[in-house]
Amino acid sequence: MSLSVQIMEEIKSAMRAKDTVALEALRAIKSELLLAQTSSGSKEEISADEEIKLLQRLVKTRKESARIFTEQNRPDLAEPELAQVAVIEKFLPAQLSEEEIEAVIAKIIAETGASGIASMGKVMGLASAQLGGTAEGKTVSTIVKKLLV
Repeated sequence: MSLSVQIMEEIKSAMRAKDTVALEALRAIKSELLLAQTSSGSKEEISADEEIKLLQRLVKTRKESARIFTEQNRPDLAEPELAQVAVIEKFLPAQLSEEEIEAVIAKIIAETGASGIASMGKVMGLASAQLGGTAEGKTVSTIVKKLLV
């Protein structure tokens, strides 16, 4: 089942349950999917990789908003953002733990013979391709820096 069909089903369920937070998050996903489809000018569905990147971008913006609201002592605004993150993350693949990410990156470093921070770009490119949507870029970057120093 495609992501847009799943989202429509979830929207219907959220409307029946009168779950406004979930409804807002699902409508945001639907909106981003439609924008992504129409921006390319084609009538075709976007690829699964693009869908994952889109969802990760939505999660990242909401986490950032929640962080800012928390810093400004506005938990009333931060809580709905974090609730929306939980709804959006249901559609993302399971995230790897830091230990699993570290093992993958260590393997990449061993295979490429990378050493020093100068080869970070090469390692990051390979890690991003291998880990796909299963790890947050910031976490991957932090681990790569730690292992290359």
